[in-house]
Amino acid sequence: MQVQLDPSRMPAIPGAKIAILQSKWYHEQLHRMVTKTVELLEAAQCQAPEVHILPGSLELPLAAQSLMRKAKYDAIICFGAIMKGETYHFDMIMNMCAQGFTNIMLEEETPIIMEVLPVTSMDHLEARSQDNAFNKGVEAAIAAAEIIDWRRRNLA
Repeated sequence: MQVQLDPSRMPAIPGAKIAILQSKWYHEQLHRMVTKTVELLEAAQCQAPEVHILPGSLELPLAAQSLMRKAKYDAIICFGAIMKGETYHFDMIMNMCAQGFTNIMLEEETPIIMEVLPVTSMDHLEARSQDNAFNKGVEAAIAAAEIIDWRRRNLA
């Protein structure tokens, strides 16, 4: 089920430092998500997000951890897509990504917004990357802004 979110209610996050990691697979669709995320984050007064292109979704957790250990980020947003095929590869990669992100987020105490989408068809991926309120980039930007705002208000 797709959820329509309202970016006009997104909190301002002046000066927030965010990195965006994107798998090179399904570049066109993921790039549209990243573009929407950047647009909304900059409207929320975030620093221009750093965008990094990685070989695939499985490499995203390692890249996130490497960036966190190099510099301080308020959040990292990760975009990938894993297409269901005829083997269990889909399940294995999705589970490894989710577990990796969870472990790293808790260990490094930095929010990771995971938009690694397990999809069964290109139609599903296309529907989540259009220039509308259902674009997963909208969801990612709002989630990042909300957790950064919450942390600033409650942990400062």
